[in-house]
Amino acid sequence: MTREQALAALAVAYRQLTAVVQGRPDADLIRPTRCTGWSVLDVLYHVLLDAQRALIALATPDERVADTDYISYWRSFPASPRIGANEHARAVRIAASAFRPRTLVQLWQETATAAVHAARAADADLRLSTQQHVLMLPDLLATLAVEACVHGLDMTVELADAPKPDPLPLALTRRTLDGLLGAGVRRPGWVDRDYVLKGTGRTPLSATERDVLGPAAAQFPLFA
Repeated sequence: MTREQALAALAVAYRQLTAVVQGRPDADLIRPTRCTGWSVLDVLYHVLLDAQRALIALATPDERVADTDYISYWRSFPASPRIGANEHARAVRIAASAFRPRTLVQLWQETATAAVHAARAADADLRLSTQQHVLMLPDLLATLAVEACVHGLDMTVELADAPKPDPLPLALTRRTLDGLLGAGVRRPGWVDRDYVLKGTGRTPLSATERDVLGPAAAQFPLFA
């Protein structure tokens, strides 16, 4: 993963999320998403926290050796329930509800733009700490792009007129899922969007897909 590849995917993914929410009526922003119990605004706030986390990481380089990359990072986020997950989901709903919708959209846009700008100014060999891991700059940016890509699909499930997902972040997310699944596994003929939804547990595997995957079907969702 190069700095240029990861930065391009992140810039596109963040710009796409802005395009989804910008200028929408409040009624659209409180529609449900693929994240149980979260509205579009709730998911946006969750991704806003990621952009804030990126700014903190970019401003505080870490001298320790990187202990994970953009693929192995996701093994810390299995599909099974994690300690504190329910508390986080509740906290996001409460925090997001404190904002006027257009204020939260504006805060997202400003923060996302700042995160991409800071990433562009950072050296490719920086080591950065986040989520109790140390990653090289390209790997951190790739994880942020994947997070934004997946949640972009979550946000638009009931927004029929939303822009179609950009192929660049989708391709990076597919590459991440391939890395988690491992080499030598026969995959169904999914387009990238379907692979992302299947690989993250947003949509279930069909019987035919399980047959194609064989024993590897037990690994799904690859992360959530």
